[in-house]
Amino acid sequence: QVQLAESGGASVQSGGSLRLSCTLSRYTYETYCMGWFRQVPGKEREGVAAINSDGMPVYADSVKGRFSISLENAEKTVYLQMNGLKPEDTAMYYCAAEGPICVVTIWEDHYNFWGQGTQVTVSS
Repeated sequence: QVQLAESGGASVQSGGSLRLSCTLSRYTYETYCMGWFRQVPGKEREGVAAINSDGMPVYADSVKGRFSISLENAEKTVYLQMNGLKPEDTAMYYCAAEGPICVVTIWEDHYNFWGQGTQVTVSS
């Protein structure tokens, strides 16, 4: 069974930085897409950023210029570097994966594999 394990969530002050990581395991193909999503209680889950195994990224407008997604292919690990954090970035952040055929998108319906989430809290 494919597994995703996220880490890196924490509480930081506004303007701070965090790096989230997510490792895809028990996945036997070499092509895949991975994405980061976030959700606040009572609201719909929102796509943040995604990347494919070729390294092509996509971002939500709300995080462009502040967040950066990258991939360590050998480890099947995706990173989300978050700079200039704002209180509105507070959410549970989830990692998702799909493959071997996939679309690099922040639309959650394209992903079948999900992690348990890691909490990011930004205080003003």
